[in-house]
Amino acid sequence: MYATMWALLPPIIAIALALITKEVYSSLFIGILAGGLLYAVPGNGGFGAAFEGTLTHIFEDGVVAVLSDSYNVGILAFLVILGTMVCLMNNAGGSAAFGRWASKNIKTRVGAQLASVVLGVLIFIDDYFNCLTVGSVMRPLTDKHRVSRAKLAYIIDATAAPVCIIAPVSSWAAAVASYADDGQGLMLFIRSIPYNFYALLTLVMMIGMILMKVDFGPMKRYENNALEKGDLFSGSNPYKTSDDNSEGTKGKVIDLVLPIIVLIISCIIGMIYSGGFFDTGSDGYMNVITAFSDSDASIGLMLGSAVALVLTMIFYMCRRVMSLRKIMDCLPEGFKAMVPAILILTFAWTLKAMTDSLGAKEFVEGIVTNSAGGFQIFLPAIIFVIGCFMAFATGTSWGTFGILIPITLSVFPAGNPLSIICVSACMAGAVCGDHCSPISDTTIMASAGAQCDHVNHVSTQLPYAIAAAAISFVCYIGAGLLASAGIPALIMLPVGVAIVIGFLTVMKKQNN
Repeated sequence: MYATMWALLPPIIAIALALITKEVYSSLFIGILAGGLLYAVPGNGGFGAAFEGTLTHIFEDGVVAVLSDSYNVGILAFLVILGTMVCLMNNAGGSAAFGRWASKNIKTRVGAQLASVVLGVLIFIDDYFNCLTVGSVMRPLTDKHRVSRAKLAYIIDATAAPVCIIAPVSSWAAAVASYADDGQGLMLFIRSIPYNFYALLTLVMMIGMILMKVDFGPMKRYENNALEKGDLFSGSNPYKTSDDNSEGTKGKVIDLVLPIIVLIISCIIGMIYSGGFFDTGSDGYMNVITAFSDSDASIGLMLGSAVALVLTMIFYMCRRVMSLRKIMDCLPEGFKAMVPAILILTFAWTLKAMTDSLGAKEFVEGIVTNSAGGFQIFLPAIIFVIGCFMAFATGTSWGTFGILIPITLSVFPAGNPLSIICVSACMAGAVCGDHCSPISDTTIMASAGAQCDHVNHVSTQLPYAIAAAAISFVCYIGAGLLASAGIPALIMLPVGVAIVIGFLTVMKKQNN
């Protein structure tokens, strides 16, 4: 079963069950169990050996392995610290004060959604940081204007990975750059940005929907319930115990804004610190771009958020808005607020470990290599689709373009006109699949940031992501044909934008 279609069966089972049952924990566990069985049963050692092999593979090679991985532990620590900071800002009255200020200065639902988009675009250094920070800052504002949590989760998710994958200074750019030889990775990344149709068209579609006031699919029901009934959830809210903004009279806008600014600055410094920016050598300090290229997002975000947490505690005590006892009470409360996200992330990482052990990477590599010969013109579109399905099934964009980019660069030498387009298709497909997948860590954190039920977020976001993916697929077909004919393939970007606007216009007329 190794490196065959069977390798993708566990995530397919988990995703299908999550969408059918609307229950993510049991769905992920059943997918993990299926992966353990597929790994152990072919050993033909009888029932006892199969049972033992399944159990040890799931827990030793799966749960224990992912929770002992230093990168994963750093991300979990970052989650807990962010949850604690959100709890502190709520109890200090900063979130409530920001909500009061925003209700006076941003007076429309469109303005509230656009403000969320702008903040999401500005926080481009890392998608995890983006999801949790935008959510904690914008929830009071979007709640005041009756924007559903599902819509906020979509805005957060659509300004996380799609923005990071087109930002030259980000943890994603550093990851992509590391897959190219001869130190040309960053230049390759920059040249590929205009052809990353999915990321660019997702931003166009999101802004277009906000300005044109159009929603479709399940999201329309959620938005109608929020606007007409004041029901922001239209279902369960797993974060309801932490969704309480204190109305303390001592709270001011500065109690929210300053900790967020300190958090951003601290995380940026933490990222470049982990990349060796402050290490001196014969050439002096390395530049910021190089430091980002060599950075470790897990270490940088964990250290930066820890420093920001300590400074926030000191700031609140100096301001006398919270006592030391109340500040300490926020530590376990912040942890509890992030338990749903931590559980889902742990299960998702374990499911990925099961998929990797079954040879999913090798299976996809064989498909791409075998299709490269006779379909070169259509290869950008083919790679985009493969990237979508692989990231959707595994829940990771980094792992997907980590597999596809080296293969693409080996198939197409640097001088080939399709080389840059295919590299962009790798990244676009990876982001698209990551954006759609219910087991993606970015999607999970977007749900946590908006404090929205995870399955509700996935089901409402999926039609939007599929629409952007379909238009991107058409653009990659056109780009392949144009590049092969010697015509600039960049023409397809404005064509894609026009198709998106036309699509939204049609959907608005149908809804009316």
